Amino acid sequence: MKDNRPVNLDLTTVSFPITAIVSIMHRICGVISWIGLGFYLVVLCFALGSFEDFSAVKDAIASNFLVQFIVWGVLTAFAVYCLATAKHIIQDFGFCEDFAGGKMISWVVIALGALLSVLAGVTIWA
Repeated sequence: MKDNRPVNLDLTTVSFPITAIVSIMHRICGVISWIGLGFYLVVLCFALGSFEDFSAVKDAIASNFLVQFIVWGVLTAFAVYCLATAKHIIQDFGFCEDFAGGKMISWVVIALGALLSVLAGVTIWA
């Protein structure tokens, strides 16, 4: 069967709705959270080895910008992942299932995610 429909593969010309953006962000933050959990477990195992190791981890988090940025990134990803998961659970219970409700709850996830991201940054860098 010959298909003469036009094919548009340039994703920069496609405008995704906010619900799709939050859904994609939920998946990306889930991957980052799982990878970060593995990172945190390795650091925790190292930190629990001795008091000197714990002090080294504590000093690295307190003074090294790259380590602080990684901690902030994983905390932000985990917060957004938890918020988007709550969004999906709310929708599974039958609330905000229509497009207008989905848009509203997606904007709430983005706003609360930004707020939690700022709070995590203040906690780490203050």
